[in-house]
Amino acid sequence: MNKTKEQFAVAVVGGGPAGMMAAIKASENGARVVLIEKNSGLGKKLLITGGGRCNITQALLNNREFAEKLGKNGKFLLSALSVFGPKETIDFFETNGLKLKTERGGRVFPVSDKAGDVLNVLLKRLAKNKVNILLNKKVLGFDIKQGIIEKVKLKEKDIFAKNFILTTGGAAYPGTGSTGDGYLWAQAMGHKIAKPLPALTPLKIKEKWVNGLAGLTLKNVRVAVLQNNKKQAERFGEMLLTHFGVSGPIILDLSKEIGELLTRGSVVLKIDLKPALDTEILDKRLQRDFQSNKNFKNYLPCLLPQRLSDLIIQSTGISPDKKLNSLSREERKKIIGFLKGLPLTVAGLVGFEQALITRGGVNLKDIDSRTMRSKIIKNLFFAGEIMDLDGPTGGYNLQICWSSGFAAGCNACG
Repeated sequence: MNKTKEQFAVAVVGGGPAGMMAAIKASENGARVVLIEKNSGLGKKLLITGGGRCNITQALLNNREFAEKLGKNGKFLLSALSVFGPKETIDFFETNGLKLKTERGGRVFPVSDKAGDVLNVLLKRLAKNKVNILLNKKVLGFDIKQGIIEKVKLKEKDIFAKNFILTTGGAAYPGTGSTGDGYLWAQAMGHKIAKPLPALTPLKIKEKWVNGLAGLTLKNVRVAVLQNNKKQAERFGEMLLTHFGVSGPIILDLSKEIGELLTRGSVVLKIDLKPALDTEILDKRLQRDFQSNKNFKNYLPCLLPQRLSDLIIQSTGISPDKKLNSLSREERKKIIGFLKGLPLTVAGLVGFEQALITRGGVNLKDIDSRTMRSKIIKNLFFAGEIMDLDGPTGGYNLQICWSSGFAAGCNACG
């Protein structure tokens, strides 16, 4: 059976945020664009970002500060940010009828708190621009002649195009379709690939007591990362205890550094449950409180989350029925030690199954930072998570998709 073939100006492979933005931008200038997606719908991973609320960008920083947050590779994005940065992203969605709000830490969300509303804006623009969308289409490979892609091969037909944009994402959350196919295609075309590793991932913890407290959120805590008793990193904010270990914003942000440290040895977390009080002030507060005749167990809800009461009793060895005014100086020191440095031993990263993003990908030296064009294949562009570029939680990674997708779409239709 002979395959049918179709001709387009631009073919975008991957229907996530970067791919949708690239297709929207490429089609704005009247180019005939096709968007190819292996799932039954576009934006499958977009719908689960930000806990289903979709943190679309980071509003507080200027472009240079934004790039610095992305680490050593951040400068690569400066050109794309200057054309379509957080301000332009906010304008794009608001102009298209989506009301936005900025929360603590510059995190921008839809007022509705629904990721589906973000996706609907993109779908409407794709429809308005008459982008051809092919769903449930598995890409079998590419035909390349003399350094130029001639076509992308599907089971049912071949798609010919003048230019191709690869936006297949990384290897995180494979259930959403991010299975790392793009890395293999890019590598086969001659691009170098920085080893893909899970990033923004929860941690497995060795201590078994954590499992029994699954679901407990610890707010306004400081977590220090220690290796060989030396502090390597720290974050302040919110964390979550889970049935396998710990998660939450500050843990996800630290996971990249922790992953690197684990290759060199063991890692311990120290949780400061009272970061606003130094040891001396906390001790004075306890001395004042301990003049009471109240039982130790009845006082604990004033000191820490109720579900940690049994743990502090177990850790300090203090009888729950002991009167506060009979607690010794040594017992007070044990309580302070628990509150200011609750230790957790990291057993490892949870991995790609629950990682929000992938660290690694197509080497940025193989990509023109201004146009997102491959330096190896003349009519190939990259955008989004497939590139070796990632950032912390807080809208950074989606902004990478918007900025690079916009740049690739602009330059691929020329």
